Amino acid sequence: MGAVYFYHLTRRPLEATLPVLLGKARAAGWRVAVRGVDAVRMEWLDEKLWLGPDEAFLPHGLATAPHAARQPVLLTTGTDSVNDPQCLMTIDGAEVAVEEVRRLERVCVLFDGHDDAAKDIARGQWAALTQAGCAAQYWSEESGRWEMKAEAPAGARGNRIHVQSNLSFRRVRRYS
Repeated sequence: MGAVYFYHLTRRPLEATLPVLLGKARAAGWRVAVRGVDAVRMEWLDEKLWLGPDEAFLPHGLATAPHAARQPVLLTTGTDSVNDPQCLMTIDGAEVAVEEVRRLERVCVLFDGHDDAAKDIARGQWAALTQAGCAAQYWSEESGRWEMKAEAPAGARGNRIHVQSNLSFRRVRRYS
């Protein structure tokens, strides 16, 4: 069973953060699917990734392009796993299924910390996935560097969440 990591973007935009995370996933040998909700936004992201520095180039492509299944990083709005990824990164509130967290090595949910709707969607995803027993971590860059602020171990079902500090993700401990 994999884990889902939530990345609360407050200092750097998606187009600066995503390449770093993609580089780490590729260094681990993982194929990655980046799922969004809008095809135009995915085309914009495709262009941003092509404009990165040569030494950090990330081979990638759009799911609508030829040879999508061969792409090590695939930008998509669909839920099908065309490139057989070990890692899924979602942006802009794209859906994540419990089965995906269980099947993949890692799922990353990146959300804009300056957008209340995006934060609400991420909170809902955190609640749904941890209630289903998925391991989860919440990472924030609010201090200027990435820090893990909360963790829910696999099987916790929302009951045991280790909190590092005061969070946007507030959970109430339930006692049975």
